[in-house]
Formats: sequence, C-alpha cells, structure tokens
Amino acid sequence: MKKDRFSVLIKKSNIDGKGLFALESIPARKKVGELEGDLISIRKARQLAAKSKRISIVEVDDDYALYAAEKDTTYRFINHSCQPNTYMRIFKRHVEFYALTNIKKGEELTCNYGETHHDGKLKCRCGAKNCIGFL
Repeated sequence: MKKDRFSVLIKKSNIDGKGLFALESIPARKKVGELEGDLISIRKARQLAAKSKRISIVEVDDDYALYAAEKDTTYRFINHSCQPNTYMRIFKRHVEFYALTNIKKGEELTCNYGETHHDGKLKCRCGAKNCIGFL
C-alpha cells in the first residue's frame, strides 16, 4: 500500500456514511493521496455499478476502470461535494487526489465526482450553497 502524503482519518461523515478527514493542514495544490483498487473492464464496471447503490469505481480510460469497493483503501471514503476541497486527477490509470484549497485540520476531504454511474438518481447530501441536488 502506498504511503499517504498527509495524515487522514476515516470517521462518520455528515455528508454520507463514512468520510475522510484531515489530521493535519494540507496546502492547496499538494497531492493528498491515491485511490487503490483493481483494474477491471469498463463493461464489468458498468455491470457492477448497475447493481450497487454505493459505487467505488473510477473509469481511467476508454477500456478500464479502477474498482476500489473491495479494497482496504483510505481514499474511497472521499465523499462527493458540489463545492469540493480536492480534485481527482487520472494519470496513467492511477487516480490521484490533490488539494484545491488549503484544507484545515479536522476538515472532511471532498471531491466533485462529476459524471457518475448514478445517472442523477442518487440524492446529493453535500450541503453546499451551490449543490445541484443529485449525483
């Protein structure tokens, strides 16, 4: 398992289920960490997504997706927010998270998931002023 760049903690989230929280300040534009999982075909990823309410899948290119639902990976607990403090970067089939803003100790790490397999059927609970209401 890759070493985390910053200390983080998984705990109950006000957004949804469990979330990932900073145990130290994280400066803007710094790499926070990386999502780990298994590379699976896009076809298999979409089949799994159709059967699940909670999805830990990121399509990394036209052929493959990273499936993190069955892995003990810290970064699968980053919840969606319409006003996120991190962003996701896909590079050579790796899914990396970077700080968009200065993140304070104790703050929940969030990311705007963008287009999802939920097809607008899952209510967004981020609470942001600019919340679009669904994923």
